[in-house]
Amino acid sequence: MVTPEDQRRFAVEVVRRLRGAGFEAYWAGGCVRDQLWGRTPKDYDVATNAVPEQVRELFGRRRTLAIGAAFGVIAVIGPRGAGTVEVTTFRRDAPYSDGRHPDSVSFSSAEEDASRRDFTINGLFYDPSEQRVIDFVGGQEDLAQRRLRAIGDPRHRFAEDKLRMLRAVRFAATFSLSLDPQTREAIAAMAGEIRIVSPERIAMEMRWILADAGRATGVRLLCETRLAEAILPEIVPGDETAERRLDETLGRLARLPAEAGFPLALAAVMSPFVDAEGAMAVCDRWRLSNKETERIVWLVRHHAALLDAAAIRWSMLQPLLVAEGIEDLLALTEAGSSAGAAAAAHCRSLLAQPRAALDPPPLLTGDDLRAEGLPPGPQYRTFLDRLRAAQLDGTIGDKTEALASVKKWMAEEV
Repeated sequence: MVTPEDQRRFAVEVVRRLRGAGFEAYWAGGCVRDQLWGRTPKDYDVATNAVPEQVRELFGRRRTLAIGAAFGVIAVIGPRGAGTVEVTTFRRDAPYSDGRHPDSVSFSSAEEDASRRDFTINGLFYDPSEQRVIDFVGGQEDLAQRRLRAIGDPRHRFAEDKLRMLRAVRFAATFSLSLDPQTREAIAAMAGEIRIVSPERIAMEMRWILADAGRATGVRLLCETRLAEAILPEIVPGDETAERRLDETLGRLARLPAEAGFPLALAAVMSPFVDAEGAMAVCDRWRLSNKETERIVWLVRHHAALLDAAAIRWSMLQPLLVAEGIEDLLALTEAGSSAGAAAAAHCRSLLAQPRAALDPPPLLTGDDLRAEGLPPGPQYRTFLDRLRAAQLDGTIGDKTEALASVKKWMAEEV
């Protein structure tokens, strides 16, 4: 298991070894940003003027992985508990003809390396030996002002890598940052170009945006920057009614538990705008996993099913309460309105029952029907479902009654 203390010690050691061998080396990117904000970095990246072969020679081939040597990236494997540190050679990028990756790279200086990065808050270096920040891009001021600003010309930055537009929304929402006006304008002007990015990469960014406590801000920014028009047009307001619906949706998102996962949050976004079929279309468009899709579609289909929980028959309510996704459905219901919160509280009181009372075993199975000599067929499922509903509603109480009822139903169909 990786521990933050071991991870940090190893990241310091990597820099120390490179510096001791005569190379320039600094922490780079997100770990510097997080440290300056007083956060514990999730991982550490090191930037250096050592080229990949020199990094591998210094740390040994058994402790290094050439995960992106063509782009100057070598992973150095640490001791137990320390994880890995990615060591990247200072570089400048050639043009990005595919809108995602540079056609080639050439090794360069620290200043040139900083200038090719995405946002100023990610373009900082840190020397852990001397405990000083190296800032070529004005990132420290933007950190202090809690501002997200592209490095250099934002249109050039986003033309290089279209996904950076979506990353801008994620960083702004996750870290509660204001978008620099020029950066915001560039995203709004180029938003349609996000379609060049693979659905899988778009989905990954959306997972991060929606699984974070700042999800409501993220969705609002998607709409304000016109990115939603390209990746989730279903929620884009077309009139005043839809605008109010979006405002209500953002409120619902803000009221979700901070730890709410991606399927719940996406269902909360979509349920006011699409039905289950529409939700399936979004999941297919983003190529989500079968598990995610199943949960999202189920939540959208049943998003309002618990609102009348105190009034509907037990046979209709009970299957929802024992479903795998009930906690997500309760959270979705609670976040919707005060009436939804009251309905969810009622459901939670029902869930407090002993399992035997909440979900009793069925009175009959298909094997029981076969044992009675009833001819098998698709009607088995119909009869067993009808029988289960009667059992839950208390109109059929034991196996004898159940068999008699099934035989009666079968006779009525002849």
